[in-house]
Amino acid sequence: MKWFGVVSAFMAFVLIGALQALYGPAISAFRADFGISVAAAGLALSAHFVGGIAGVLWYARSPLAGTRKLALSLVAMAAGAAGVALAPSWPLALVAALLAGVGFGGIDYGCNDMFARAFRRRGSAMLNVLNAHFGIGAIAGPLLLGVLGPHRYPVIFLCFAFVSLLLVLGLRGITEAPAEPAEPVATTVLIRRRGLLAAFIVLYVMNVGVEAGVGGWEPTHLEAIGHSASDAATATSVFWLMMTLGRFLVVPLTLRVSDRAIVIGSCVGIAVCLALAAVPGLAVVAYAGVGLFIAPVFPTGLPWLHRAVPGASRAGAYVFAASMLGGVAFPPLLGAGIELTGAGSVPVLIFVVNALCLVAIWRIVRTESPLPSVHTQRV
Repeated sequence: MKWFGVVSAFMAFVLIGALQALYGPAISAFRADFGISVAAAGLALSAHFVGGIAGVLWYARSPLAGTRKLALSLVAMAAGAAGVALAPSWPLALVAALLAGVGFGGIDYGCNDMFARAFRRRGSAMLNVLNAHFGIGAIAGPLLLGVLGPHRYPVIFLCFAFVSLLLVLGLRGITEAPAEPAEPVATTVLIRRRGLLAAFIVLYVMNVGVEAGVGGWEPTHLEAIGHSASDAATATSVFWLMMTLGRFLVVPLTLRVSDRAIVIGSCVGIAVCLALAAVPGLAVVAYAGVGLFIAPVFPTGLPWLHRAVPGASRAGAYVFAASMLGGVAFPPLLGAGIELTGAGSVPVLIFVVNALCLVAIWRIVRTESPLPSVHTQRV
């Protein structure tokens, strides 16, 4: 993979991070422009995630070359972003958000999959750097909207679309590594692979649930224990900042420590920090710690998946798609739990979700062993 292809992938991740983070701050402007309720305005992010799932599955199943699929994903994201900016009605804006989400999903999965296969020895390091650029966009997008004002969202979305189209030119620097050939295997090995894949799906769904839970409900918890709304919002921004920094900071560690050890240590660290977040005087620092520990789980788990489940390129797509469902489902599920138990229970509820991550890891470690290359006998 050429250097300008790598840079183009990094820039694409800045864009998809910004896109996902722009919908929330733009809700007030959506309501003013289209005369809709808060719940209706929130459908924009739901449409984005539904499109993202479709984009991941399309990318995995399409027979087109990887660079062509990435180009189509960038074009779809550009068209969708321009549609959100120019839509004359809210239903059309939702369709545009769905289309932008399709491009988002294709870029997210496509670049991660290409990096995992192109940088085999340094895969964890490069994937953490790649996903750190997502965090840069997630921080920069809302800041830009805050500086210009939410009412200027059409200008920002149009600029976003223009930059997306420019990045198509950089795809010439991306060389797709050959996919692993499918090999016939014994039934027992196939069952073990499916068990491992199921455990990885649980790990990713729950991990994204922790991320979305903290990002969505940390302000509610902090306000409930006495912090002001502005301080709670600032603390949540620190959580996202620490998650971005954590992906850069873990890069040297990935060259010396196994992917499995990093993921296990990270999930244990998340558990400790969530337990400390239940102590009011430690909550702000503890949530920042969650951001630091959760940072490497998603990107570092991908090389582990590829090694644990040989030929997992398409399987990885199902892991990605399922993880997006976690981002959609867990915020409202946690909200229902908070209504029953009170805002002070936020760290406890998220602790339970992370505990399921640890159960999934235990299952993976127990099942994982050098899978024998047992070929079916050809007659």
